[in-house]
Amino acid sequence: MSERAYRGKDIEVTFDLKRCIHAAECVKGLPGVFDVDKKPWIQPDEASADEVAEVVGRCPTGALKFKRLDGGSEEGAPKENVFQLIENGPLYVRGAIEVKRFQSEDTLLQDQRVAFCRCGASKNKPFCDNAHKDANFSDAGLFESDAAENQDSSSDASLQVTIMPGPLMASGPFCIQDAQQRVRFRGKKAALCRCGASKNKPFCDGTHKDIGFKDD
Repeated sequence: MSERAYRGKDIEVTFDLKRCIHAAECVKGLPGVFDVDKKPWIQPDEASADEVAEVVGRCPTGALKFKRLDGGSEEGAPKENVFQLIENGPLYVRGAIEVKRFQSEDTLLQDQRVAFCRCGASKNKPFCDNAHKDANFSDAGLFESDAAENQDSSSDASLQVTIMPGPLMASGPFCIQDAQQRVRFRGKKAALCRCGASKNKPFCDGTHKDIGFKDD
């Protein structure tokens, strides 16, 4: 099991090693709580529960989560579902996210923060595992949307991401930000590249078929 809990007096933090890509938002945010040179490396009582909760919420992959033990507010989904492209890296998503498998249609994950692989090389598909670094994946994460659907995406509705044999199929409402955090697309449906080879990133253009991309 890759997940472990670290219980403090007012808050409990859980950590899923399999989803961590060392973005280090936690270490930079509260080095007294998150210190890889200490054992245990997470010590929730070294800061207030509010501070710990705020920094845990910065974790872009969902590897870190928290549970309040003092009656404080739990994490809520943002008002808008947002995809954000990372230069030469993954696809970060924040929102009310439901990840589903295409064939069985069962729910793989429900979360507020997820990092999806978009280089095609992750061994933890559909999630990022930092394989883009060894694969020398190169994409600036900048694009001008030519998609026909470009409408208001603000809503309390959930975001469904279906893992297709080729792309990620997103059903909104949602927006897509480029690597400079500029909103370039708003809509309710899009097929997003996850093989790393599309010439129309972040959208799928069918190249996964030509390169023999496979994901069981």
